[in-house]
Amino acid sequence: MELLSEYPVPEHARPVKARAREFAQEHIAPVAADYYEAGEYPWEVLEAGQEAGLVAGDLGEDLGGQGYDLEQVLAIAEEFYRADAGIALTLQLASFGAEIVEDHGSEAQKEEYLRPVAEHDQITGLAVSEPETGSDLAGMTTSAEKDGDEWVINGEKYWIGNGVEADWVTLYAKTGDDPNNRYGNYSMFIVPTDSPGYDAEHIPEKMGFRASKQAHIVLDDCRIPEENLVGVEGAGFYMLAEFFNHGRVIVAGHGIGLAAAAIEEAWDFVHDREAFGRTVDEFQAVQHKLADMQLQFQSARSLSWDAAHHVANQENAGYWAALAKTAGTEAATECSQQSMQLHGGRSVLLENRISRVFRDARIPVIYEGANDIQRNLIYRQTPTN
Repeated sequence: MELLSEYPVPEHARPVKARAREFAQEHIAPVAADYYEAGEYPWEVLEAGQEAGLVAGDLGEDLGGQGYDLEQVLAIAEEFYRADAGIALTLQLASFGAEIVEDHGSEAQKEEYLRPVAEHDQITGLAVSEPETGSDLAGMTTSAEKDGDEWVINGEKYWIGNGVEADWVTLYAKTGDDPNNRYGNYSMFIVPTDSPGYDAEHIPEKMGFRASKQAHIVLDDCRIPEENLVGVEGAGFYMLAEFFNHGRVIVAGHGIGLAAAAIEEAWDFVHDREAFGRTVDEFQAVQHKLADMQLQFQSARSLSWDAAHHVANQENAGYWAALAKTAGTEAATECSQQSMQLHGGRSVLLENRISRVFRDARIPVIYEGANDIQRNLIYRQTPTN
């Protein structure tokens, strides 16, 4: 089957899509089961991805990166996530949040922090979520207070990709307390992970995405220089809102890749297995399940690429990003569920790829804004004229 076809990928993104597919087939798929079982961080695959120019490629060429745009990063995501979601997320998170510094940071910050990431000497992460607060960006409690020529940060962050492995993170913290301006109370900071008062440990093991590591970070009077404020004080919420519009389109690609893997596994299984004197694919009920899976997959993929165009051109970006994220990730959950059903009892065996895809598919519907939150955004931002 060829599900991740070149169309509707724009022509300029097709070469990097082809390179991502080749890389995924050579470096991700063959080791996916081993990394899933071991739950280890895939340093070797990450380093290979850096050498191939497929990691941190979203950073500009002036910084040593590839300058990939949103559509090129989406093309990579589809291919990587079809091969394995956990490894794919590790590769993507190596520069996660760095675009915020690129868009809003000073030239000095870009040289000191972004260039090493773009040139593959460092990796980074984005610290937003907290143990008691996930989707409510205006409800975070981690605080940053000015003390002379330093910022002092106190609080906790949770579900932070690369919180242990990263050299530095872009961190979201409360810097104001104006009840009439909830969204203006937050700022973004660059926090080196070797800063005094920064302590991180891996969260307990997850049921999926086992090759990607998330952290619980405790900030106890963590001191950073005043120049590590990104942009202007009080603009953090708006920086994140813009960033997540791009990120949610990419998460749609996470779902599309997983859905493609689920359909491929189902298709191969039912065409190879016999029951009641014929191959399983000859039963009309099975054919209808496979047809429904492709209907949902193709609809979500078309929407995702349409959304990428709108978001890249700042055309009601929040609306389109929420549509894409919801459709893409729910295609993954539905297709993996149906594929499990078609596999029957064998679906629950850990050695079978579909069991891994099924568990991985449960996760993207939650991160970067749970899909219930996305539905709120879709309703509120629906064009009315």
